[in-house]
Amino acid sequence: MFLKGILNSYSQVFFSDNRVFSLLLLVVTFIDFYAGLFGFISVLITTCAGFLLGFDKRIISRGLYGFNSLLVGLGLGIYYEPDLFLLIMVILASLLTLLIAVSLQGVIGKYALPYLSVPFLFGIWAFTLATSEFTALGISERGIYTFNDLYIIGGDFLVRIYEWWNDIALARSIRIYFLSLGAILFQYNMLSGILIALGLLYFSRISFTLSLLGFYTAYLFYEWIGADISELSYTYIGFNYILTSIALGGFFIIPSIRSYLWVAVLIPLVAIITISLSSVFSVFKLPIYSLPFNMVVLLFLYALKFRIIDSDKLSEVFIQQNSPEKNLYSFHNDRIRFRHDMIPIKLPFFGTWSISQAHEGEHTHKDEWKHAWDFIITGQDNKQFKGSGDELTDYLCYDKAVLSPADGFVELVVDDIPDNKVGDVNINENWGNTIIIKHSDSLFSSLSHLKPGSIQVNKGDQVKEGDRIGRCGNSGRSPYPHLHFQLQATPYIGSPTLYYPLSYYITRENGTFKLHHFEVPHKDQKVSDIEITDLLKQGMNFIPGKKISFEVQSDNRKYSTEWNIQTDPYNNPFIQCLDSGAKAYFTNDGNLFYIKHYQGKRKTLLYYFTLAAFKIQQGFYQDLILEDKYPLNLIFQQPVLGVQDFLAPFYMFLNSRYSVKYENIDNEISPTSILLKASAKNTALGKVTRQYDFSIEFNNSGIAMFKITGKNISIVAKCIE
Repeated sequence: MFLKGILNSYSQVFFSDNRVFSLLLLVVTFIDFYAGLFGFISVLITTCAGFLLGFDKRIISRGLYGFNSLLVGLGLGIYYEPDLFLLIMVILASLLTLLIAVSLQGVIGKYALPYLSVPFLFGIWAFTLATSEFTALGISERGIYTFNDLYIIGGDFLVRIYEWWNDIALARSIRIYFLSLGAILFQYNMLSGILIALGLLYFSRISFTLSLLGFYTAYLFYEWIGADISELSYTYIGFNYILTSIALGGFFIIPSIRSYLWVAVLIPLVAIITISLSSVFSVFKLPIYSLPFNMVVLLFLYALKFRIIDSDKLSEVFIQQNSPEKNLYSFHNDRIRFRHDMIPIKLPFFGTWSISQAHEGEHTHKDEWKHAWDFIITGQDNKQFKGSGDELTDYLCYDKAVLSPADGFVELVVDDIPDNKVGDVNINENWGNTIIIKHSDSLFSSLSHLKPGSIQVNKGDQVKEGDRIGRCGNSGRSPYPHLHFQLQATPYIGSPTLYYPLSYYITRENGTFKLHHFEVPHKDQKVSDIEITDLLKQGMNFIPGKKISFEVQSDNRKYSTEWNIQTDPYNNPFIQCLDSGAKAYFTNDGNLFYIKHYQGKRKTLLYYFTLAAFKIQQGFYQDLILEDKYPLNLIFQQPVLGVQDFLAPFYMFLNSRYSVKYENIDNEISPTSILLKASAKNTALGKVTRQYDFSIEFNNSGIAMFKITGKNISIVAKCIE
């Protein structure tokens, strides 16, 4: 963790945790040796102090505290002559910067905002102002006598290399771009900028293109307004535009056409703030450093918190993976698989019911109340009653259990309105007996027309999803027994309805089962919650501490491998291959099993299992087919993925689809064997480039056998009990 914290302190300057990029940036800081030395000392002091003071080790290891101290150390190391007094000042500045970072984490972190490089600004400004009065601290002359210093370190050879890099014939704007990149780490030379650009290109194609977009938008804006571009050239504050573009174009915001357009709009604001604040700060003889970048990024991110409606076209990153590409590919995948912004709402009954009236119904469900459903039960003859249908008890749904659709607290109960006779309605007490459940401050469910005296909960009771709360009746404006169900934003009977999809449900049409995920059921559909098959549930029950061993036959090779189920510090469960160290993170809500993320070597049994079990519903429905999409970075590799990275915010020419078919069950009532068949199909410009086929067999012990076939691959893995 300690070494990881040191390295990540370098790459976090560019919102990265890539180890190769970290090492490159560390080397770049030592192009000016003393700047690099004091920068490294700052990171070392901050990391040690963070561990000794007991701060969150995970934050320290990600370099989130260290990168601000790194910048302070680099800044002081470049401006002052190296001696013992400077070393003491750097140590003190590092500690101050750490304390500011931790404090800001508590102040603005509660708004889910990053503190960016604000601690660096406070730290270096404080010491710059203070040290101006320190006669014992000498101003560095290394910038004046650069060639002398280089000659002492590396002789004439190093001087010639330095001259060659700085004399490369490049357009003026490109030179300033490279110098601005180098200036981020207080390295004012072409070599540093070129190395950082190459590292940025290696780490993230999106970040690299955004750095160009941000810089050249500012460059052209300076030319257009007639401002003195030489200021940008001499102080190299162009890094404000580069960092703003990366932060808002692809790191904190999912890369998209909209994020790129907003970068183009916001960069001129950064330029105006840069020009205006430079004149103010010159009075105090202080550089503005990264202040404009911090101001615009924090203002924009904070403003987005007040949006009434979230947009997929300009979406904040929900789970940060420190890579614009990973964030983008996961977003495209997760917005289909998961709805992190929505509370899962399920159907409020057992078994299969029919929808007699859906949204914008024929009789009611109009205007403000149009987003509601009426549910009934129909028989094989499609009738909702048996016999003559003159009695309430003739109706198949009458007196059937009504369930809580999600966890929550009972907000309101009405239970004293009598049932109507068949054909009659009570227009004075329109909703009849009703239960309203609070699921969040802005989401309530309302279940109406319940049977009098059947409600089993009271106001204030806590309920869990699936709890029995009452029975279907015929009270209120109800001519025949049915269940009225709606979602609303306020806790009152008769509140306007909300358009809100159900988390998942099963339909059967023309003999074919289909799983619907965060969709809205329609009129005449026969719907049910997932009916769990114990054999599948047991097979996908990966609990922490469980170990699974396999004997594997791969071509002509036989070997054994073992998996262990663990959780990370954030309580996220994962399967780990003990041989390779690979991890497959997953989630299991009792209905669906999902693989969320895979990290580690490919061509392991766990990797192929990730592809095969990417999405498993734990209820067996004959010939049901589930489909999904893989994140592109899980399937494709360089160089084709690199080309897609450049185009990803605008166009996807790569695709990788997953499907699983519920192939066979030996006994529907008491099964002992279930077979699922899955496939992973990769396409480029619509043409299939690779396909894997999988078979997963379950028995009473769990996963019994796992097979993989594809081009030049054939693997059979048998579970060892």
